Amino acid sequence: MKKIPLILFLLLMITGFSQENLSYQKPSKEILDLVDAPLAPSVLMTDDGKYMVFLYRDYYKSIEELSETELRLAGLRINPKTNIGSRTNYYNNIKLKKVGDGEAMQVNNMPENPRLANFSWSPDQSKIAVTNTTAEGVEVWVLDLAQAQLSKLTDANVNANMRDVINWFKDGQSILVKMLPNDRKELIDVAEAVPVGPTISTNNGKKAQNRTYQDLLKNPNDEFNFEQLAQSELYKVNLDGSKSKWLDAAMYSTISFSPDGNYVLVTNVKKPFSYLVPYYRFPATTTIYNSQGDLVSSLLEVPLIEDLPKGFMAVRMGIREVSWRNDKPASIVYAEALDEGDPEKETEYRDEVFQLDAPFSDKAKSLLKLKNRYYRIEWGNDETAIAHDYWWNDRNTKSYLFDPSDASEQPKIIADRNYQDVYSDPGDFVTKRNNYGVEVLALDGNNAYLLGDGFTEDGQFPFVDKMDLASLEKTRLYTSKIEGKKENLLNYDVQEDKLLVRIESPSEYPNYYHKSLIKRKGPVQLTDFENPFKSLQDVHKEVITYKRDDGLELSGTLYLPIGYDKAKKEKKPMILWAYPREYKDKNSASQNTQNPNEFTYPHWGSPIFWVTKGYVVLDDAAFPIIGEGDEQPNDTFRSQLVANAKAAIDAVDAMGYIDRDRVAVGGHSYGAFMVANLLSHSDLFAAGIARSGAYNRTLTPFGFQSEERNYWEAPEVYYTMSPFMHADKMNTPLLLVHGEADNNSGTYPMQSERYFNALKGLGATVRLVMLPKESHGYRAKESILHLLWEQDQWLEKFVKQKEDDSQLELEEPMRKD
Repeated sequence: MKKIPLILFLLLMITGFSQENLSYQKPSKEILDLVDAPLAPSVLMTDDGKYMVFLYRDYYKSIEELSETELRLAGLRINPKTNIGSRTNYYNNIKLKKVGDGEAMQVNNMPENPRLANFSWSPDQSKIAVTNTTAEGVEVWVLDLAQAQLSKLTDANVNANMRDVINWFKDGQSILVKMLPNDRKELIDVAEAVPVGPTISTNNGKKAQNRTYQDLLKNPNDEFNFEQLAQSELYKVNLDGSKSKWLDAAMYSTISFSPDGNYVLVTNVKKPFSYLVPYYRFPATTTIYNSQGDLVSSLLEVPLIEDLPKGFMAVRMGIREVSWRNDKPASIVYAEALDEGDPEKETEYRDEVFQLDAPFSDKAKSLLKLKNRYYRIEWGNDETAIAHDYWWNDRNTKSYLFDPSDASEQPKIIADRNYQDVYSDPGDFVTKRNNYGVEVLALDGNNAYLLGDGFTEDGQFPFVDKMDLASLEKTRLYTSKIEGKKENLLNYDVQEDKLLVRIESPSEYPNYYHKSLIKRKGPVQLTDFENPFKSLQDVHKEVITYKRDDGLELSGTLYLPIGYDKAKKEKKPMILWAYPREYKDKNSASQNTQNPNEFTYPHWGSPIFWVTKGYVVLDDAAFPIIGEGDEQPNDTFRSQLVANAKAAIDAVDAMGYIDRDRVAVGGHSYGAFMVANLLSHSDLFAAGIARSGAYNRTLTPFGFQSEERNYWEAPEVYYTMSPFMHADKMNTPLLLVHGEADNNSGTYPMQSERYFNALKGLGATVRLVMLPKESHGYRAKESILHLLWEQDQWLEKFVKQKEDDSQLELEEPMRKD
């Protein structure tokens, strides 16, 4: 073996074992130009198609914004100074366009340095209420569409900490707003507070198997601060600015007006709090008031929920899923479990749905029983409604056509399918706003209408179907077959015969159009957004299909480098990016849901940036993990993972585009977990990038991702799947990235820190980048640019410029299983 000079050895030791004090870096110009490209606005549209509202925002926050004061309490992240979620996305400009007119007009009287959120249509859609966050707090403003003008409605004393902050009264002249109580107590500075005793948690023998939630309450000081921040007074605020108190202070969470506006359903959080679960599983009461704020009925009291039965389909006993019936003036609908909320108990029906009419004093009547767990109901009229249920364990979903006025009439099951089987998806029923201003089925006599994504073995062909609810026969009204483009069907106005669509291509930014199905008029273009990513518009893009060793068909979206000559077929380095998904059958797992005509959009986490740097990219490569029958997907997780990766590399290699010795693999969250496993148990890759992952499954002992079993039920599965347990097998360079403030269940920052320490201790080539203030998804522009720089440096060093192994005298690498 070659001798290494002593000075070089010492330098390598320093480099290999020291930290780097590095300021935020920026990637190369090719990548930076794409990051800095201006975004097209988000679009809101009135149901009558008269107005379009364009909402503009910066795609990234700044690290200064993320560094504002933040309290993490009971699953919430709150800015205690402004009293709104500290991670809220804000819009900074609004433009308005009358459909059929030319350019969009700038809305007048915008607030200074606008930070707009919580957009809420008035019942007649003539106005939009919105919150504006200032340095002092949250205000409510109102946009008048006819005047194209914003008006300030309240001072900066709104409490948006628990969301659901704006609710319109049905006359459209007043808004029910959560306001800060005048007597709110000063918050405790937890960092400076002197403890008065230990924090103690107890259990009386009940099983409480919960996910590893983050941002939970930890001590009595947290409890105090949460209560102060959650409390609001409810005020009725008129559009002239006058206001009156509607309800006294409480920890209000959800608020909902009945369709006729005469009643209000209010849920508020109660004590005792919990250190195990987020606020939405704290005790709560649900109460019905009239529109004047007078108590009508105390509908429901829910206790603290820490000890549900085991399983993803477990629910609490009693009334749950409370909502208004949209086609009635004031009728409450709710579900109750018929299996005691325990998915392991065998019953013919799992849930029963009830209706309780105003004034809510009579006994509720049964509407129907469901084979699976209640999901939702789409209301039509007195005789027509469609209920949906689902069951996670076998991925089954059913849709029931039933008569709400006659519970004795047996519901018709109009769909009974595997919800992961996209080829059999019948589509979503078209809805419209009724005279109450809420969504109901768009019925035309006995006919209902469906908009479908239209995935098939031959590609994606979105469709519009008419369904006769009497015979259940369908008629295909429209199939999208625009050559070289993708068409998304958004809404169909049955009466006006107006189909709202969004059309895009790999080089054409998505734009909105109106089409006519019956009259067969040509499409009317509503927007004209330009492609901001010009450097990518000529990149070759295709969806490829290939087979795993066991014959399972897989797919991925392949991008070739800018300027690549397909005739010469120069072998380039490749980045494979993926995310594993679990299935209970091979048919669903093999289906292709990718469309080559989709607009090429390099979002912050995308590998597409690297087509500008000479890389082939296989994005969204299919990584199904299948467990049929009694077998669970994770029983063979590792072997299927490696098989998926090998099939993807073999497929692109067979096309002649890549040097298979220079392939990197990357993923985020569960994709990062995938990366670490692939590098530990295969020799397929030159390097890996793993962002915000979890690597030791014993730290998530009561389930993770789609794994229902706890550690003590399946210890071998947890051990086998944990890259941390196999750190000694890692001999491929791995870049670990994690947000220091990750709030995702299971992906504590400690996961990356401990994994890095294990790899470092065992001599692996590894780099850990901890991004300050960042959560599970990264938000600050400084963080995103540095992330892209880190990834680019890693790929250049260990993939593109990978040394020829034949020039190195290395010991034989450890064999991998």
